[in-house]
Amino acid sequence: MADRRLFTLVAILICISIVLTYSLSAYTTLLFGVNEFHFALRQSAFGVMSILLIWLLAQGNPDKILTPIGLTLFIGSAVLMVAMPFLPESLVSAVGGAKRWIKLFGFSLAPVEFFKIGFVYFLAWSFSRKLGHHDGMGIKQEYIRFAPYGVVFIGAMFVIAFIQNDLGQVVVLGLTLLFLLMFAGSSFRFFLTLLVGALMFFLFFIFTAEHRILRIKSWWALAQNTVLEIFPASIAEQLRVPTEVEPYQIGHSLNAIHNGGFFGTGIANGTFKLGFLSEVHTDFVLAGLAEEFGFIGVLFVVFIFLWMLQRIFKIANRAEDTTIYLFSLGIGLLLAFAFLVNAYGISGITPIKGISVPFLSYGGSSILAASFGIGMVLMASKKAKMD
Repeated sequence: MADRRLFTLVAILICISIVLTYSLSAYTTLLFGVNEFHFALRQSAFGVMSILLIWLLAQGNPDKILTPIGLTLFIGSAVLMVAMPFLPESLVSAVGGAKRWIKLFGFSLAPVEFFKIGFVYFLAWSFSRKLGHHDGMGIKQEYIRFAPYGVVFIGAMFVIAFIQNDLGQVVVLGLTLLFLLMFAGSSFRFFLTLLVGALMFFLFFIFTAEHRILRIKSWWALAQNTVLEIFPASIAEQLRVPTEVEPYQIGHSLNAIHNGGFFGTGIANGTFKLGFLSEVHTDFVLAGLAEEFGFIGVLFVVFIFLWMLQRIFKIANRAEDTTIYLFSLGIGLLLAFAFLVNAYGISGITPIKGISVPFLSYGGSSILAASFGIGMVLMASKKAKMD
């Protein structure tokens, strides 16, 4: 029997996302001249589809269909991402010159969201066959063993970071890959060398794109006064950037969080969603949640999210099949890293990466793809010894 608690927790998060979408999209509906329920109805449709998808996948036989679904997501979405730059404008949506969405029946779907789920399954499926405990293996041998996966990841990184201008997704995928490698049996020394290499690649991607440099400067302009207090005055002045780089998005996000206080302003009573904080129902949904429902609301959502992760990791821990163990672990890590990257970004701790909050942010691609992951974990949970 699939894990009913996990299904219920995800359904609760999806219902919360519908409420937040309706409340936080008030200004956006006026801006685009659409009905006040426009975004809420679309999110409701995707929410119902996602819950049905999870339920249907949970009924499947993991021995027969888990691998075909996982590898189809991986290969199919990878082909779509490579093909998107060559597709006509009638089939793809471009933002900032980057083609990230495919138009289907009046909706736009982002293949990268589904690629993440497929990529995690591919890693779990392959790691369970090719990797194992390092058993004193030298660092050179570990790199040789890792080389094919490195090539796959670099290819995906090139498509996502350069062609689609979406470095945030690369960060989440890279972190998931690193931790899965460690749990699959690689040595901690190998993990550290890859982590250093990943940081160097990350800095390279930042300094090769002007818009990423501006985003870093915008974040630093807000964070510098706090950080530079620990440095001597001479060093602090060298690190300080001009204040004309206005971090208005992070500033409004922090003000929205502060305005919510402990209990919040109440549903639909937030003010920063009224044109001050753009995309508040998507990338800044946690800031909108904090303003209208306060610390109590955020605490409740975090509690549900952590409980969901606990169920996923419990399935991984109870699984006897290595593929199921690694896949469940990978989905949990993927969702956790996405939540953390978004939360750190909207609170000014790290630069904003444009990563949506799983099951909470408005958007069909994100919620459907995450539902594929949860549905597959629930399917796999039937082979785990759950209570």
